[in-house]
Amino acid sequence: MMKNSLVFVATTISKRFHVPPSQTQFRFYCSLPSNKLFVGGLSWSVDEKSLKDAFLSFGDVTEVRVVYDKDSGRSRGFGFVIFSNEDDAKCAKDAMDGKALLGRPLRINYALKKARGVPVVVP
Repeated sequence: MMKNSLVFVATTISKRFHVPPSQTQFRFYCSLPSNKLFVGGLSWSVDEKSLKDAFLSFGDVTEVRVVYDKDSGRSRGFGFVIFSNEDDAKCAKDAMDGKALLGRPLRINYALKKARGVPVVVP
């Protein structure tokens, strides 16, 4: 039911802005609380170890990944921190969002989960 209403909204928007059907591609994203956090605003000097150290006090960190540029090898300024449970991730998000790490304020959100094979609508 929800998928059909989102498709209707996406189709209505594409018609309103005169986007040809051949250029229309929709995907739905879900940003419900989860154990995976998106961490933006990272300094170029942040690596996986320093990011993990910053979040260890909130619970069991199972995985940390800093995203690097494939050409330059330099950090792209964001990464992901995965906790063993949602409660630890929520505590970390609430406590660390806006706090500085190596001189730069962090922007923390729950990581989006991409639903494959369906249109995109980001509220």
